[in-house]
Amino acid sequence: MKAEAAIAHPTDGGIAVQDGPRWLNEPEMRAWRSYIVGSAMLAYRLNRELQEPHDLALADYEILVRLSEQPDRQMRMSQLAVDVASSKSRVSHQIARLEAEGLVRRITCQSDGRGVYAVLTDRGYERLEQAAPTHVQGVREHLVDLLDEEEQAVLARVFDRVINHLRT
Repeated sequence: MKAEAAIAHPTDGGIAVQDGPRWLNEPEMRAWRSYIVGSAMLAYRLNRELQEPHDLALADYEILVRLSEQPDRQMRMSQLAVDVASSKSRVSHQIARLEAEGLVRRITCQSDGRGVYAVLTDRGYERLEQAAPTHVQGVREHLVDLLDEEEQAVLARVFDRVINHLRT
């Protein structure tokens, strides 16, 4: 039995499975597969649209945005990892790449000496300003403008619930 089929079908060789997982019914499977394929395609497209003209990956763009929204354009690395839903290690590698390009720099926390802050440089802010219109246009074209206001609100509620569930 294929792994995907195992998610959807409540039988194994014609014998109903009594114990074990609650299998997905057809509407649930359709929702799940639509989410998986749609989110992957959307992320790929938005990444490509940033990469080609701005030489900036979507994940790196998100880090620059988060830093730009903070006082003094700086944020503790551990909090940055939480906010972009990534591991500390992965964010550290991203920051190292962005640092090599002069888009961010790291500073040690003055109050405890162990903490490290990522700081958006002027060059990083300029790159963000150049890339932001491209990204916003893509988000509008490929998602936001395809939904009416009610669908946007439902989407926000659904993913707020998912985020809250997964962060607890």
